[in-house]
Amino acid sequence: MKIQSQNDRDKLAEAKEQIYTKSFYEGILVVGKYSNTKISDAKKLVRDDLIANGHACAYYEPEGKVMSRSNDECVVALVDQWFLDYGNEKWKQETKQVLDRMNLYHIETKNQFEGVLSWLHEHACSRSYGLGTKLPWDEQYLIESLSDSTIYMAYYTVAHLLQARDSYNGEKLGPANILPSQLTIEVWDYIFFPNKSYPSSSTDIPCATLDHLRNEFRYWYPVDLRSSGKDLIPNHLTYALYNHAAIWPNNPEYWPKSFRANGHLLLNAEKMSKSTGNFLTLVQAIDKYSADGMRLTLADAGDSIEDANFEEEMAEAQLLRLYTFIEWVKEVLQINPIDLVDPNSKDKTSEDSSTIVSSAISWIKDKLHLSPSEDHSTEEFSDYQKANYRIDTQYNYYDRVFESEINRAIQLTEESYEKMLYKDVLKYGFFGLQIARDNYRELCSESEQMNIHLIKRFIEVQAIVLAPICPHICDYVYQFLHPSQTIMNAKWPTAGKVDSSLVDSCDYLMKTAHDFRLRLKSYATQQSSGKSKGATKSQPPLAPTHATIFVARSYPSWQTFVINELKQLFHSNGNVLPDNKQLSVHFKDRSEIDKKYMKKLMPFVTHLKSLFEKSGDIKSIDQHLSFDEYEVLRMNQDYLRRALNVEQIEIRSIDGNENEMINAPVNFEDILPGEPLIHFRHEESVMIRFVNRQPYSSNFEWSIPVMNGDTVEKLEARLRRQGDRNLKANKIIRLFYFQNWEFYTRTIPNISTPLQGLVEFSNKDQVIQIDSRHGTLVLGDQDVGNSLVYFVE
Repeated sequence: MKIQSQNDRDKLAEAKEQIYTKSFYEGILVVGKYSNTKISDAKKLVRDDLIANGHACAYYEPEGKVMSRSNDECVVALVDQWFLDYGNEKWKQETKQVLDRMNLYHIETKNQFEGVLSWLHEHACSRSYGLGTKLPWDEQYLIESLSDSTIYMAYYTVAHLLQARDSYNGEKLGPANILPSQLTIEVWDYIFFPNKSYPSSSTDIPCATLDHLRNEFRYWYPVDLRSSGKDLIPNHLTYALYNHAAIWPNNPEYWPKSFRANGHLLLNAEKMSKSTGNFLTLVQAIDKYSADGMRLTLADAGDSIEDANFEEEMAEAQLLRLYTFIEWVKEVLQINPIDLVDPNSKDKTSEDSSTIVSSAISWIKDKLHLSPSEDHSTEEFSDYQKANYRIDTQYNYYDRVFESEINRAIQLTEESYEKMLYKDVLKYGFFGLQIARDNYRELCSESEQMNIHLIKRFIEVQAIVLAPICPHICDYVYQFLHPSQTIMNAKWPTAGKVDSSLVDSCDYLMKTAHDFRLRLKSYATQQSSGKSKGATKSQPPLAPTHATIFVARSYPSWQTFVINELKQLFHSNGNVLPDNKQLSVHFKDRSEIDKKYMKKLMPFVTHLKSLFEKSGDIKSIDQHLSFDEYEVLRMNQDYLRRALNVEQIEIRSIDGNENEMINAPVNFEDILPGEPLIHFRHEESVMIRFVNRQPYSSNFEWSIPVMNGDTVEKLEARLRRQGDRNLKANKIIRLFYFQNWEFYTRTIPNISTPLQGLVEFSNKDQVIQIDSRHGTLVLGDQDVGNSLVYFVE
């Protein structure tokens, strides 16, 4: 705990608490009558002995200072009371059976219930004043509120038959026409207990009427879900389990199915308080953040028994996410709200409203080119969509990955709704879907275009799965796709096949690209600080132009040995991996592992154990990739080049051959399957001006680096990358060089003859060299200068 002195009061207090707790629950008494007994057990035995011998008396006090509402300090009053013996071992074991069958939604909730069962003993169940039910066997006392009403849900199943709908105090009889005085113990026993027979000798209620009540109870009971606060776990909710076990010990079908306990609600990580001003009413919050913004933020605030935290900054961020999503949908579908507004609408009467709505719907249909058929082959698209999106139905790698991620999001979101885990709903059904869309957009940003069919599918799925939380915004978006239809009638989307291998490969690609960016940042830092080989502090940092990615085909021999040993230990240890301390001893001084690898041994073991814990299959420690990582990197070579802003990327696959390691720029021992390594380097280049000489053209002049061995095709691709949106479009670019660059670059171009003095490159495979001393290009034996001309068609 890093305690330095007696002045570290907070740390000392924490240490004291930990020691006391550990000694109480784990300590063993070493002297006296109860030696070799756990402290937690011996405490009560010693207490009983002291009281029995007259050396002590029972004394009660609150756990902490308790103040009444009249601002008086409270003390414990020892009075005659009735207690329920929740410490009865047989009763406690039956209650544990009830608990084990229940869905508590969070392991923390179950842990708390189990903790309460371990310490709960006698509890005072009566009091002498206030409101409540009289204790049946001693009517001078009332049942205290936490012990009362633990199975009141059973009454709800028949309340509609006993009380009139508008009679909340029970004065008016319900459809069963039964008086309160007729509801004897025998009657309730017949309703609630399946083994009881009709009490013909003690009631005048018709058997058919009681059978009706009995059937209602059997239909509606048990409790499917009870939602409550975490502060009731140590008392009321636990008592409910005890009482269900006591009343229906042989009828588990009537035990509660699930309890959902939640924490308290914090505002900006602090308790809400009017006195401090940290307070926000629902009306104020809706006015400030809208209904959907509130619902989204509350759903994301927390589901478990930990206190949920409503952050106002987060609410603003959530609103921005929703707004950004809506605006993106409008951009994709070409929705312009201004076009829907009639400038003369103020003068229109309400009678014209139906005409306005129908006109708006017609406009949207016309804009979206919606077809009632699901056959995409006949669907029409606007010129904007044809220019910016693919309209074919032949999905490529990026399309199939995005499609699988949409399908997976549908499945996981539905499961989260079923479990009422709303934070997970947003994790999979909003944040995860938005990230999948962003990745798809990034991967398709240059070499490929997004598929409009898939984009529309994404928009519809996103609107439907988020609708239970943000109904107003989702209905608004849904009607962009389906005018005049409400999302309230939409069916839950059907999830197609999820290709886990594809999804895993894309996750690997994005993770690898992120890791490479960090290495690129480290490379730039080394360059600027002069720590790289041959660099001096006076030199400006050189941006890398090329990169080589090294991919491991297999593990090195010492790592293969470790993997095989772990498998053997797993099977010989009852299908459980030993802990790290045992593994460290096992691998110590093994001849199969060279001493130079000992520092890397335990980190590698930890890595393998994490792979096993993730999959649950011991085979995964050497076959954890469901795809060919070399092939994934090769297919996405262009994306990686764009992401790292380099001119060329080479991918090399290695197998640990000693010859490969000689003069290698990286340490091959650091390369593992699933963890490739990248090496950056800078190659010499010259800056060349690319000038557009087309009359009345909006294209600009660009300065672009050219390196030895570049082809005309590479120059064209580089111009497209560094140019504006006009150059990135699917247009033909023609490249020219000057016949006599020293002459023509000093003359004013003739607008009527823009091609005068220019020679077009004969083919795109022509190789260009550079003259770094003069900063010019060389084509064969001809120096073609430091300027090229491009035309766009």
